Amino acid sequence: MRGVDEELLMIPGPTFVANSTLRAMSRQMINHRGKKFGEMLTECTENLKKVFRTKNDLFILTSSGTGAMEAAISNTIEPGDKVLCPIYGKFSERFKLIVEAFGGIPVELPIEWGAVPDSGQIEEALEREEDIKAVTVTHNETSTGVRVPLHDIGKIVKKHNALFIVDTISSMGGDHIPVDDWKIDLCISGSQKCFSLPPGLAFISVSEKAWEVINKTKRRAFYFSLPDYLESYKKDPPEQPYTPALTFYYALQNSLRLLLDEGLENVIARHHKMAQATREAIKALELELFPEREETCSVTVTAVKIPKSVQDKELRGNIQKDHGILISGGQSALKGKIFRIGHMGHVTDKEILMTIYALEQSLKKLGQRIELGAGVEAAMKVFM
Repeated sequence: MRGVDEELLMIPGPTFVANSTLRAMSRQMINHRGKKFGEMLTECTENLKKVFRTKNDLFILTSSGTGAMEAAISNTIEPGDKVLCPIYGKFSERFKLIVEAFGGIPVELPIEWGAVPDSGQIEEALEREEDIKAVTVTHNETSTGVRVPLHDIGKIVKKHNALFIVDTISSMGGDHIPVDDWKIDLCISGSQKCFSLPPGLAFISVSEKAWEVINKTKRRAFYFSLPDYLESYKKDPPEQPYTPALTFYYALQNSLRLLLDEGLENVIARHHKMAQATREAIKALELELFPEREETCSVTVTAVKIPKSVQDKELRGNIQKDHGILISGGQSALKGKIFRIGHMGHVTDKEILMTIYALEQSLKKLGQRIELGAGVEAAMKVFM
């Protein structure tokens, strides 16, 4: 449970960490080259594969999710290689920056923020531009509150024989993402979102097609060299090529057990219900969702346009000061224009209702003409 003096984090990560997971992190150190760690590494890897729904190789990196994004690029892209990078928010743009850092040529596909790329746009770009080696997509763009329909895009990318590199940092474990069925070659995620862990671990799955490219690529990765991870995982006992963050592995082991005990489909259904309840509350308060179409709204974060007569800092400041609840503002070009409510990890109806109540109170305090209780009532109807 959250302590009485702790803020309720309703942001797009980091998320609430269960007490049992925090206790697991207090265990004493073990030999990270020994049998006990090898057994824990194997268990965590196999359980992650269940969440990713993949039979591909999967590796755990001691880094933030951005480290796994870098690993995907640095192991597959050489200077001069073209990478198609749809850009529709801050984190999809990050792929472009990583490609540039490793000498690749990003072929930008600009999409208006609040919209998402579709398979037709991807196919048109692949047909227009020759020699595209990979396509990057951020599945859940937390900066704008949208999620991208991946299934059809995966089929298009496969048809054009490019690698499909997908960032699921803020959605894996909270949304439906069958990696193998959707033809994702390098799938990336991170610990501090739906996995309800502290920041510090990243996960990456690697398809056979990706290995074919990796084995032909002159890599400039050292710490993130995926062949080194593969060789270390093959040892008896399995290990990491470099010193792992042991306490985070204890946490990961516990968090995955909690997730799978609840049942992956149940966890995903819960995330969808939290998102629906939040959106219904927002609409009942006559506020406007930021994504262009509701069917593309994220299931882990809801982005909302700030009323013109309201100041972002005052709105979020009141919620934090008066209610001890932290929600996020906009990023980059959206700073001051939207606020974002995170609902990922262990979030339940209780936290959603508390947040909507606090939002109503803050809006009323700032002179907005709203019906107090309308948002809470709309959310409750979803939960009933």
